[in-house]
Amino acid sequence: MATVTLTAENFDEVAQGDGIVLVDFWADWCGPCRRFAPVFEKSAGKHGDIVFGKVDTEAQPELSERFGIASIPTLMAIRDGIIVFAEPGALPENVLENVIEQVRGLDMDDVRKRAQS
Repeated sequence: MATVTLTAENFDEVAQGDGIVLVDFWADWCGPCRRFAPVFEKSAGKHGDIVFGKVDTEAQPELSERFGIASIPTLMAIRDGIIVFAEPGALPENVLENVIEQVRGLDMDDVRKRAQS
């Protein structure tokens, strides 16, 4: 699956659904972002059941502010509408794949209980 451009207009609609959404916060001028982009795209091609979204922090500053993005690239993982991971840095492919495995393996009932307490 190709990546999806996320904006202030469509972010909530995409992120609040069931399943996994991985979000890459990036900017064109950012060298580490450019190095991470092919890794993110490759994973998008391998995991058709996951939405891979990209937020251009220059074009969507309100989303960066909303999520407190202070460093890019930042990868955010959302499952069933809940942010379960957010970490700055350009991840190598094996680490990104590990994050995906970890997010897939989450007990979402447990995650929801923790989110409510």
